[in-house]
Amino acid sequence: MKLVILLLAYMLRRRLDNHDRWNGDAAWRRWFGRGVSVEAGREDAIGRGLMAILVPVLLLILIAWLVRGAGLGILLAPLDLVVLVALMGAPGWRRVLNDYADAWARGDTQAAWHHIQERLPASERGAALSPEAMHLALSRALMTSVFNRYFLVVFWYLIGGLPVALLARGLVALADHWPAAPARERYRRAAQWLAWIPARLLSCTFGVAGDFAGWSRDIRRVLPGFGRSTDEVLITAANGSLTGYALDPARFSEVHPEQWPDFGGRSLAAVRDLLNRSMLVWICVIALLVIAGVA
Repeated sequence: MKLVILLLAYMLRRRLDNHDRWNGDAAWRRWFGRGVSVEAGREDAIGRGLMAILVPVLLLILIAWLVRGAGLGILLAPLDLVVLVALMGAPGWRRVLNDYADAWARGDTQAAWHHIQERLPASERGAALSPEAMHLALSRALMTSVFNRYFLVVFWYLIGGLPVALLARGLVALADHWPAAPARERYRRAAQWLAWIPARLLSCTFGVAGDFAGWSRDIRRVLPGFGRSTDEVLITAANGSLTGYALDPARFSEVHPEQWPDFGGRSLAAVRDLLNRSMLVWICVIALLVIAGVA
């Protein structure tokens, strides 16, 4: 049943993303901002934020216990589907990437930066980046966003069910949207712990979904990767898995200077294709586990 629910949720969420519908980030911001007051001198306190996540997690556990106790466990399937669709999704990226690729092709670096700056981490939004550094920053942000909003949710849903998936996604949302900036770093560290295994699993999946030979040369640098961040692990593994210097703009400009205007769009298309193929690999593996009676 979990496989069917995941497939339906994934297809529905992808369709919503294509139409920029049902933006979960806006809902998280409203939820965290409702009735939240930060005391002076305690801006880094994380108790209120954790309660904002733990209350719905405990509510889901209670609902599941009551429904199963009544012998109506089948009714949990629609609940799982709706909540998974709400937890997953990265709407808005398609338009941003298309506008960025068009600006890159025109050689308008300033316009390209204008289109993507809100998608970058706060620490990089005001930086004066070269075109190469800007593109790598965008690629890291794209991979991290898709990982947090799809792969992380899928992994923990399979391992611990809907409450654990909500907890993992909620920590990421706290790190991104909690009103007090000092606390966001503490939430980010907690989210990194929950992302440790699925991020390295996805980095290994890149070797199956991409160029295995190139991946095998680079993956040793980030596995097991203690102390390395999620985005560093993912972009290093993806760089080895992609051919044609898709994530090496400096090298691409040296080898193919005449194709430089097309690099932005081609590189992002390669990254998106790699992520899509990786999700397909995950779905196939989950299906095999279901057939084997493991999942």
